[in-house]
Amino acid sequence: MTATDSGQREASPLAHLDQETIERLAEEFDAIHDEVYGDLGDRDRQYIKTVIATQRQLAALGRIVLLNSRSRGAWVAGTACLGMAKILENMEIGHNVMHGQWDWMNDPYIHSSKWDWDTASTAEAWKHSHNYIHHTFTNIRGKDKDLGYEIMRIDPNQKWHPVYLLQPFYNVLLTAFFEWGVALHDLDLEAIRRGEKPMSELAKDLKGIAGKMRRQIVKDYLGWPAISAGAFLLGQAATGGAIRQPRTSRIGNAIRRRGGGRGRTAATFADRVLPGAESTFLRTLAANFTANVIRNVWAHAIIFCGHFPDQTYTFSQEEVEGETRGGWYVRQLVGAANIEGSPLFHVISGNLGYQVEHHLYPDMPSTRYSEVAPKVKDICERYGLPYNTGPFGQQWGQVHRTIARLAFPGGKPRPKPGAYHRPPHSSGGEPGVSEAARFRGRLPADHPDAGPEHESGGVEVSPPPR
Repeated sequence: MTATDSGQREASPLAHLDQETIERLAEEFDAIHDEVYGDLGDRDRQYIKTVIATQRQLAALGRIVLLNSRSRGAWVAGTACLGMAKILENMEIGHNVMHGQWDWMNDPYIHSSKWDWDTASTAEAWKHSHNYIHHTFTNIRGKDKDLGYEIMRIDPNQKWHPVYLLQPFYNVLLTAFFEWGVALHDLDLEAIRRGEKPMSELAKDLKGIAGKMRRQIVKDYLGWPAISAGAFLLGQAATGGAIRQPRTSRIGNAIRRRGGGRGRTAATFADRVLPGAESTFLRTLAANFTANVIRNVWAHAIIFCGHFPDQTYTFSQEEVEGETRGGWYVRQLVGAANIEGSPLFHVISGNLGYQVEHHLYPDMPSTRYSEVAPKVKDICERYGLPYNTGPFGQQWGQVHRTIARLAFPGGKPRPKPGAYHRPPHSSGGEPGVSEAARFRGRLPADHPDAGPEHESGGVEVSPPPR
């Protein structure tokens, strides 16, 4: 393993690693994984079920509050609740369940082979492009399609094209509509262009996306707005028309424009009955749209900050030829970056603030990343490796500076961090494991609470074997 830029190769903290050292690293990283998996049990099961229940309660609360979306306060509160519910569903639940992090429970529903999420990507396409392609070939130029999502130049080793001049602008659109950008990315249009993906497979993928689009439109932009409008009409009927509403109806105005005097009676009826319902429908629709944008903006920020800050390395295909399991671990370690934050921040980011740990252990329950992080840091310190981390503002700023700079020709890799050293004020100790945790075993498959066995959860990450 070497740095990606020859001018920085000698200074790279990777340069001193010989093959024997890399394999010792593999043994240590494997040991962390095995220790956690030997300890999985009731507290982990309770955690994910609690998060799912909380997400559903937030979504229900947001929908209920938005029944009164004509109130500004209710609109803001309902949109905030719904936006947070969508973030939890997308990040801590959907992303992680479909990674197979909870497959060990053999739950009938909380399993990567069964779960689907409330976003534009189909589960099957996303698991292939993300779990397999991205996590297997992380930051290998020409193989990891998430490296700029094939539409942005985020590494100076990528060949410049005039279209990249627009990337600071279309990145804004990608931020707001990230779920749709990911869905199109999952189609692998480059493989279609090269003739490596048959049109029949493209048609299948497009049909899946169309189905997801239809469900989102029906649910967020027709169904719930109509329910809110119906709730207004019921309230108006119950109060004898006492609820204030606009004087005229959009439908009534349309009838007058098209029918002239002949539609006067119908227009008058619409003006008396529909203005408040129309307003409620449109405001609920706007709230649902805003909640989806909130989810998209947050997901874009967390994912970009975990992959494209200055600290991360990229690799040529030649550099990873003959890569062993230890080499794969090192590439994951230096190809990702953490985002520092509070416990709440980590929950709503899907614990992807621990992006380093996630790339080392994509199938490990996300709530365990904070526990293994000190052990990963210890390995980095002992082996002279970097541990990429920084506050959200720093990582976000670096990412967008890179997007702006590399929109133009040229550019060179930013300086990389040196070997990790524990902060001077740190005690150096790691959190102890309670006696209860030591004896909390993983539920065996034949346990009555374990649920049925499942087939493979779909395409999974494929590191070199042990």
